[in-house]
Amino acid sequence: MSGIEIERKFLVKGDFKPFVTKKERIVQAYICSSKDRTVRVRIKGESAYLTIKGDTNGNGFSRLEFEYSIPISDAESLLKIALPGLIEKERNYIPFGKHVYEVDVFYGKYEGLIVAELELESESEVFEKPDWLGEEVTGQEKYYNAYLAAHLA
Repeated sequence: MSGIEIERKFLVKGDFKPFVTKKERIVQAYICSSKDRTVRVRIKGESAYLTIKGDTNGNGFSRLEFEYSIPISDAESLLKIALPGLIEKERNYIPFGKHVYEVDVFYGKYEGLIVAELELESESEVFEKPDWLGEEVTGQEKYYNAYLAAHLA
């Protein structure tokens, strides 16, 4: 995938588990991480990716994103040279309305943190919110994975 990522983030306040249709384990770390850009390596299920992201716009909804599939062996090697702060989480996929929420359950230092993400076609797109969705945290840096990884070390 490449281009613009338009995403909204929410904390999870209720029981989402009965609605999960798919789960994947994710391990990721950052090769480069600054306010203006991140380069992330991720193993998700049986696939691996290298992702480059730009800074978010003023409201925190959109940013440049370029994602490329890479061999898992390359990802494993890159994880060894990444910045400190390995993120481990389980991603849960939940269809709701016209969209699919991705609910990340974090492990380790961030055990108990559960964040739902929703990718949209436009910043003004209307979407339905399930009952288990909590406070919106879109644009709050402390919920970015790059921030979480940097504060694990």
